Amino acid sequence: MALLEIVTQETDEESLRTVASEIKNVKDAELQTLINDMIDTLHEAEGVGLAAPQVGRKIKLAIIETLPDYDEDDEPIEGTRDLYVIINPKIVWSSRKTMDGIEGCLSIPGYLGEVERPFAIRVQALDRHGRKKRYRLKGWDARIFQHEIDHLNGILYTDILTSADRYWTEEEYEAYRKEQEEADKEPV
Repeated sequence: MALLEIVTQETDEESLRTVASEIKNVKDAELQTLINDMIDTLHEAEGVGLAAPQVGRKIKLAIIETLPDYDEDDEPIEGTRDLYVIINPKIVWSSRKTMDGIEGCLSIPGYLGEVERPFAIRVQALDRHGRKKRYRLKGWDARIFQHEIDHLNGILYTDILTSADRYWTEEEYEAYRKEQEEADKEPV
């Protein structure tokens, strides 16, 4: 299996901005190899999601791996991450309730931004074997799915920031976060 190059806005914005094509033949050997390579690439990059346009392929395919559960010492519990391969996904329902959250992207390295998204969604997709799947997602998992499905539609999280002043370099965000923690400690 091969590691794939993750494209960025600087290296291939066209791939990131193109609406991806539906996949017709899920059992194609090249597609299965691409899926395996994308899983390896996602793990190497230590991300939680990777869409095919992020590796220069303009097809409706994304790999998502949820965050692990943690033990009482705040250590990740081995084997508690779920891996999803979603093909031709569609969001078929979104909650009216929304939540703001901080997002980053492997294709926009070094930056973070605040995005408002529906708190809960339902998604229909095919898995890597061509089986129809339905997912009911909420919170962080819903956010990851929405972020990756946006990639398949040529949308980056920077297009939907809550406001322009809610976009930071990683260093700026860390300073902002610490400032907020200190403010929360001050007596009222």
